[in-house]
Amino acid sequence: MPRIYLGIGSNIERERHVAIALDALAARFGQLAISPVYEAPALGFAGDPFLNLVVGVDGDLPLRALADELRALERAHGRPPQATRNSPRRLDIDILTYGDRVGTGEGVELPRGEILTSAFVLRPLAALAPEERHPACGETYAELWARFDQAAQPIRAVAFSWRGVELTPRLD
Repeated sequence: MPRIYLGIGSNIERERHVAIALDALAARFGQLAISPVYEAPALGFAGDPFLNLVVGVDGDLPLRALADELRALERAHGRPPQATRNSPRRLDIDILTYGDRVGTGEGVELPRGEILTSAFVLRPLAALAPEERHPACGETYAELWARFDQAAQPIRAVAFSWRGVELTPRLD
């Protein structure tokens, strides 16, 4: 079974929608590996800051079926089917990696390009899986984060609890 990393974000009723996503993913996949939660400003539009995190799951669901399930979960919680790219989100769940697959297939880019360009994706991924390697470039997520222009995209760890467990970040 491949390890799948999913990016989760919300900037509308953030805590509620992040918890909804975690509940749904736990019901579907069982055990979750969960990064600390980070707050980052909205990019590309004026809006409230986002909460972002990364979840690791082990699953054998075909890629297209997984993408469809995630879109259905987003729509069930208020995301319009034709939502514009840079806009407020109750719930946004993206497939970041699917094992070591590389390329675009079934409408999904793997690994997701934002891993290399967006602090709100790379920081939680590096916190969760620092020694795992990016499937395309081969560097670890910790190495990628160390080289990232962190001043250009501010992001801060925030306290968050889910099911009584503190998803408290490590001190950097």
